[in-house]
Amino acid sequence: MSMFNYENTDTTILGGGKKVVRKVSIKNGKGYKSVTKYRGKKRVGTVKKPIHDDHIHLIGGGKFIPGLFDDCIYTKTKKNKKL
Repeated sequence: MSMFNYENTDTTILGGGKKVVRKVSIKNGKGYKSVTKYRGKKRVGTVKKPIHDDHIHLIGGGKFIPGLFDDCIYTKTKKNKKL
């Protein structure tokens, strides 16, 4: 498959003013996926990971990949926790 460029953004509005944005970006054969969570208008976390080469070829062919974002899980941790 020849080199191609692809970008897609999916925004999901959750209850309570929460929002999840999932992005896929492929440029020159390299791809990244990211998941960003918002609470109100404030960004509370982002996870960005590379896309596997097999998935890049499937996306180029227009195939749906179930579970593509399953490993992009944002976990909130307490920083500067006092004991």
